Amino acid sequence: MSYGKIRIKLDELIKQKGISKNRLSHKAEMQRTQLNNYCNNKITRLDTDVLARLCTALDCRIEDLLEFVPEDE
Repeated sequence: MSYGKIRIKLDELIKQKGISKNRLSHKAEMQRTQLNNYCNNKITRLDTDVLARLCTALDCRIEDLLEFVPEDE
């Protein structure tokens, strides 16, 4: 049985907030490679500390960053 997936909307949020990936990686204390993996939805396990840092750096809520996509979509 398939349950759907969690989509990370970081790339959209970066564009919306008008912040560069370099600046965000510095503010969120992340390596650029890790940030790119989040932007490209290549993360298999979410790190709650990283999510908290991203939300703080982007001044957003967790639901702005993550979205549940049911299987049929």
